[in-house]
Formats: sequence, C-alpha cells, structure tokens
Amino acid sequence: MRAWKAFLAASALLGRRLDQQLRTDAGLSHAQYEILVRLSAAPEGELRMTELADALINTKSGLTYQVTQLEKAGLVRRRSCPSDVRGVFAVLTGAGRQRLAEAAPGHVETVRELLIDVLTPEQLTAVADGLGEVTRRLRESGA
Repeated sequence: MRAWKAFLAASALLGRRLDQQLRTDAGLSHAQYEILVRLSAAPEGELRMTELADALINTKSGLTYQVTQLEKAGLVRRRSCPSDVRGVFAVLTGAGRQRLAEAAPGHVETVRELLIDVLTPEQLTAVADGLGEVTRRLRESGA
C-alpha cells in the first residue's frame, strides 16, 4: 500500500509540475511536448497517427485533439498516407522543431530537479527496472 500511494502521489505531482513548467516556458502541454519529441525522433519527422497513439499510450481521439491544437499553432501538419486512404501521418514542421529545441532544456532541467537528482543511482535503477517491468507486462496483456 505504501508503494502504491507513493506512486500515485509522485505521479500526480510530477505530472502537474511538468505540465505547468512546459505551459509557462513553452506554451505547450506535457502531452503536446511528448508528441513533438516522438515526431522529432521519427524518420523524416513523421509517424502514422495510430503509431503515435500507441507510442504515447493515448487514445486515438485524445491524440487527434492534441495534434489539432499543435496543427493550429503551426507546429505539426497532417498528411494522407498514399498507400492507405484511412491512414494519416502527423508531421513535425520547422516551427515545431524550433519550439521543441527551445522547450527541451527547461524541461530536462525540471525532470532532473524533480526526479533524477532526488534519487540515488540505486533508487533510479530500481524505479526504471520496476516500472519497466510493469509496462512490459501491461503491453503484453494488451492493456
């Protein structure tokens, strides 16, 4: 119970603080920042919306909303998939790359301050191993 309560509290507080930092410093939500990160790491800066939703562990409708907001801001555009009429790609724009480059240093600093530097190397390894195993099992079970 102690581990569960600590996880819930830390997760909620960390998520709130990271979202607040990104909104203040970059005008992005944490979800939008993660979309830009995933697209920037993808070949040619683009991913199919279904792949992006899976990578972000988000619903298609939740992703669609966030991509629409990013599209309105000129940070992402959509393009049709030539081999599948139902397929749509999210594509990172030059402005999106620039916003990500501006947002990343402050975000990394905040993650380090609130999580990485708080834990000893052993604790950090245990957290990574434990949550990695939880994620693996949930993905395996189709959750």
